[in-house]
Order: sequence, then structure tokens, then C-alpha cells
Amino acid sequence: MEGSTLGVCAADGKGRAYFPDDGVLDLVLHSKLAPVRYCDDDGNETLFYPFNLNGSPLGVAAVCSPDGRHLAMMPHPEHCFLMWQFPRYPQQWDAEERP
Repeated sequence: MEGSTLGVCAADGKGRAYFPDDGVLDLVLHSKLAPVRYCDDDGNETLFYPFNLNGSPLGVAAVCSPDGRHLAMMPHPEHCFLMWQFPRYPQQWDAEERP
């Protein structure tokens, strides 16, 4: 799924990513520990509502552990487990029409 832009549910504006100082944010970004970002219709990371519901810095919507075993995220991808539930998905996905 690397590089995918998906429309998934974000139930509310809670769960804002917080970094106590810019050094921590820089470490997370440079270590590639922010695998999910909020983005606008053009696929650009965004800070702004309605695309970024809570104003998380640089659109950070999830963080993971260095080994990838732990993931904490705000969006709710579990709300979209059937293709017709996705508000948006890549055209290259060969998905059936909604029922």
C-alpha cells in the first residue's frame, strides 16, 4: 500500500499528534515513523480542515515503532473493510461497482 492515497473514515477531530519539540517531530519524520498522513485532494500533506480534522503537524495521522510492530493512528480504516465503504480509492484498484 506504500504510496497509496485512500479516503478513510476519521470519526472525529480527537487524536491530534503532539510532539513536545521540533526535534522529536524531526526524528519521527526522518526515521520514517509516520507512515500515514492527512492529505488534500491533490495528495499533498495538509494541516487544514476538513482534510486534517485535528491540525496534526505536517498531517501526521499515525506513528509506528521502529520495528513496525506497533501502530497508533487516528483515522479509522476498520470502518472501510468493504470496497463500497471507501469514499475514495486508487483507480488502479480493480474494484467492483457499489451494490
